[in-house]
Amino acid sequence: MGLRENAAVAAGRTLTETEPGTVTEAREAPNLTEPDLGDLSKDAEAVSAVFAWSRVMGEVRAIGKDQKFDGGNAGRFNFRGVDLALNAFGPACRKHGVVVAPIKVEPQYRDIGTKNGGVKRECTVLVTYRIFGPEGDYFDTQAAGEASDSGGRSTPKAQSIALRTLLLSVGLVPTEDRDADATEFERSESPVRPASSYLDEICNPSTSAGRLRQIHYELGSTRQLGALVTNEVGDEEQIGAMVVRIGKERAAGGAE
Repeated sequence: MGLRENAAVAAGRTLTETEPGTVTEAREAPNLTEPDLGDLSKDAEAVSAVFAWSRVMGEVRAIGKDQKFDGGNAGRFNFRGVDLALNAFGPACRKHGVVVAPIKVEPQYRDIGTKNGGVKRECTVLVTYRIFGPEGDYFDTQAAGEASDSGGRSTPKAQSIALRTLLLSVGLVPTEDRDADATEFERSESPVRPASSYLDEICNPSTSAGRLRQIHYELGSTRQLGALVTNEVGDEEQIGAMVVRIGKERAAGGAE
């Protein structure tokens, strides 16, 4: 039997003969075009690896965050995937005789639970890459990646993320996004916590002397040390003095 027959048997299907005159439609591969970076058939100029990489950086001027992730409760954001990075860096590296090769992969694994009760395998990987120039010299760099999967694909996914991270970070690729600091804004004042709200914590025997010192500082920063409150025995007392008194008692008792 041929491959077609074997595949049908493995799938439990009965293979039917093609009707006479039936034409099988052949689909062409998508037209994947690369940016015009000149004649890639010429030998790259013999320069050092660092200099050749700087030329690659000169070719890859920007990669926009055009891909969208919609994870529902996990969040929504735009990102630059590994495909975009490879499409940009591949032609430029070939033009300038640069080879990027992983020489060491250090993975770590753990099982994580999902909200539906399932289990996923999480992979965190540190990859050491060696970037060769056209003269054969090189320099090393590292990138990390993390991914989880329930079907045994966490390792290649994590390595893909590490490669994307390498290309974008070592290539210093801008996004052409608006500068986040271009617009100024004023931060609103945080509401002041009232002195009386500290009483339960101050009187709690488990509150350490260190925390009491912090409370005293917070009250001082909001100018409330002189506020009158009802202390633990029912008397009226300034809260600042109360904190100092109880703090000394806790410190004398050995509390940190």
